[in-house]
Amino acid sequence: MQDTHISLAHGNGGRFMRELIDEVFARQLSNPDLDVQADAVRLALELEEGSELMFTTDGFTVQPLEFPGGDIGSLAVHGTTNDLAVAGALPKYLSLNAFIEEGLEIELLERVVASLGRAAAEVGVEVVAGDTKVLRRGEGGGLYLATTGIGIRLPGPVLSLREIRAGDRILVSGPVGDHGIAVMLAREQFGLRGDLRSDAASVLPLTTAALEYEGLRFMRDPTRGGLATVCHEMCHATGLDIRLDAASVPVRDPVQSVCDMLGYDPMYLACEGRVVAVVADEDADALLESWRGLPEGEEAAVIGRLESGSGRLLLQTELGGERILEELEDDPLPRIC
Repeated sequence: MQDTHISLAHGNGGRFMRELIDEVFARQLSNPDLDVQADAVRLALELEEGSELMFTTDGFTVQPLEFPGGDIGSLAVHGTTNDLAVAGALPKYLSLNAFIEEGLEIELLERVVASLGRAAAEVGVEVVAGDTKVLRRGEGGGLYLATTGIGIRLPGPVLSLREIRAGDRILVSGPVGDHGIAVMLAREQFGLRGDLRSDAASVLPLTTAALEYEGLRFMRDPTRGGLATVCHEMCHATGLDIRLDAASVPVRDPVQSVCDMLGYDPMYLACEGRVVAVVADEDADALLESWRGLPEGEEAAVIGRLESGSGRLLLQTELGGERILEELEDDPLPRIC
């Protein structure tokens, strides 16, 4: 394929589209079983007794398409497989839909798809089906990706908001806000630059370790809306109060500095490689030790607990006071994942 930029002809179903799919997607995804001509595929899934099929879908619109620590391709893999992982599942298959804007550099598209393929291989999932569409210039943000993920639920406790009880403790697997600030700095907005990297990564090692504990109640990856939004979801579902300890919530100094300058709150910023877990009090310390023994969880922390109340999210400040964390209304950093 000699073209350097995407044209509308790459979406017309003819030779250019076939070459795009064959020479960019099929080649970079390195899946010998990927049938680019098929409208449907068979999946070799063998379910053991008691196992369940898990299914999720997601879309990705990050800007810029490449940022320190990742890109829209690896983000699509991690975002989709992490949704399966926090539900207690082992990711197995992905589908990929690419909405490509006319004028996008094919070299950039190749880098993104190659990154997506590497991330899929690292997680252990196969991209088995997909589709491409070309949008007219000005109708997209360069590249949008939509994914569907299929996995198999692993043995372990039933995970549900309904399982949460007063007295349970809340853990987070690492510092919050890295992804949101890394992407913002990559945009070079407000004249700011930095070397902070996104936390975008697979959380499967963390979730697999957590499933060993019978007291595990619930897991979620704090993407859009961050840690505070996950906590509000728990408050609404249970009617319990959540009391977080500000001193215990891990936040990197560069993230806090940017937030202080621009008026952001790291509690509401997106993460792409973290897990929030709710666990029975008696298992919290053991889970924390287990997570800290993993490279992905070295900075994990117990950050709060659930209490009887009226569904409020409370933050115990480092000065000894407390404040209510309200639900997120405005989008502080659009096009972030």
